[in-house]
Amino acid sequence: MFAQDIVLTLISIIGVTGLFMVSYYLDKLMFHRSTQEAAICALIAGSPTIGFLGFAVLDPIYGNNTNTNLVIGIVSIVVNAITIPLGLTLINKGQDKLKQKVAAKKSNGSTQVEIKVGQKGTNKKTIKKVSVPDNVPVSDEEAKALSEVGIQREIDLMHAEFADHAGKKDAKPMNPTLKSVINAVKKPVAAAPLLAVIFVLIGIRIPASWAPTFDLIAKANAGVAVLAAELALSTVKFSIDKEVIWNTFFRLFLTPGIIVLVSYLCGMDTQKISMICLATGLPPAFSGIIISSRYNIYVKEGASSVAVSTVFFAVSCIFWIWLLPIIAGVFH
Repeated sequence: MFAQDIVLTLISIIGVTGLFMVSYYLDKLMFHRSTQEAAICALIAGSPTIGFLGFAVLDPIYGNNTNTNLVIGIVSIVVNAITIPLGLTLINKGQDKLKQKVAAKKSNGSTQVEIKVGQKGTNKKTIKKVSVPDNVPVSDEEAKALSEVGIQREIDLMHAEFADHAGKKDAKPMNPTLKSVINAVKKPVAAAPLLAVIFVLIGIRIPASWAPTFDLIAKANAGVAVLAAELALSTVKFSIDKEVIWNTFFRLFLTPGIIVLVSYLCGMDTQKISMICLATGLPPAFSGIIISSRYNIYVKEGASSVAVSTVFFAVSCIFWIWLLPIIAGVFH
């Protein structure tokens, strides 16, 4: 797949990933967001929902042909196998920094709890006293020890998946960046597409008898994702501010505009430029708001950005369909 059109592949990988990081850094710079908040913003403003709307948008316009499938396939791989794991890595890194910062403040209160820590090579567990700083995500064991209940417990348990600091003094220190990457890859949302890409690259094919199962998953995938995103949207109050407007502009206009400019400078075929423009100018990936809701980070802004971008895509799609032939006339 990648070798069929190396220019398209390079533009997709460098362009989508590069603009993802641009979204991340601009959100930190312009709106003074934390690392994990900016990472969620990048997952929303910097990643198109190509897996869910790619075929629905491009097929009626360009037809179900090899070029359409190639563009959607390559952009989908970049989004799911590169930007989502990258976003999760940045979230992990931000969460670790938050824990260290809160734990280092002497003025913060803390709670002494007893936790059970497993010993390597045995089924025995030893009891240890751990000081848990207040207002910091806790591990599963610590949450149980603190006897939390209700939504606060759920939030803490979700945060705890990123970094379990129970008994960390006994563990050998690991490079923070490497730790963040490993924790990100452990998540199914990152591991599944990476595994799929590896299977494709080395030529592993699933048995024909498994095809109906995967077809069912594929057909249900978009619906389940939309449902999850709508549930997340329903939990927060909708609002429009400068950040939401910026995220919408970045997602629907700035990103495809830069991709189109670079594509023409690289001499790509006009029709493929039109396809990749619409592919990278789709509304935000639903995975961003799902991750945001799951870990209670950037929920209000993320949900509002997804809602506004989805509505305004009806305008941006028509805009690009009108503008692309004019741009093609200028370059040719």
